[in-house]
Amino acid sequence: MSGARIPASMFCRIAAAATLAGGVHGAEPPAAAQSKSTFTLASPDLKDGGKISETQAFNRSGCSGRNVSPALSWSHAPEGTESFALLVYDPDAPGGWWHWLAYNIPGQTTSLPAGAGDPHKNLAPAGTVQGRNDFGTPGYGGPCPPPGKPHRYYFRLYALKVAKLDVPTNATAAVIGSNVSANSLAKAELLGLYAR
Repeated sequence: MSGARIPASMFCRIAAAATLAGGVHGAEPPAAAQSKSTFTLASPDLKDGGKISETQAFNRSGCSGRNVSPALSWSHAPEGTESFALLVYDPDAPGGWWHWLAYNIPGQTTSLPAGAGDPHKNLAPAGTVQGRNDFGTPGYGGPCPPPGKPHRYYFRLYALKVAKLDVPTNATAAVIGSNVSANSLAKAELLGLYAR
């Protein structure tokens, strides 16, 4: 297989997953490990390790959810936090699947309301950028795995030492992920499960 070529889109997914997996596909950054016990992420819509509801599931491609991003709140961000980035990833999809990439969330923010992942609703704090998910749209795209075993959905919130990521508006998940990793002070995480 030494002569096999990896498609560019697959390479970007692999690179982003390796950069950001933090315990799923790769080593966790030391800063994230040190503050894991204090920096926390919570949701009234999602119990850590629990099933994701149909409200949060995708609403196309054979799935009939409502595609509403869950409400999220966090506390004890480390000193020096200038902004946050929220990345939602399914490592169980072939090649991995990005469901939500939101960044430049202002540093004084402590929560996102339900539905903030829909850019048309303007519920995210001013200045927040919602990157393109693997469904091809900006904002949140809920779970929609093929029938079978449950997939894992990691909601990872990163406290960043910069107010804004220096990435183009149409940046890929790999570029966003690399910049998040380079500027991360800490990470808080929730895990949701979904099957159909």
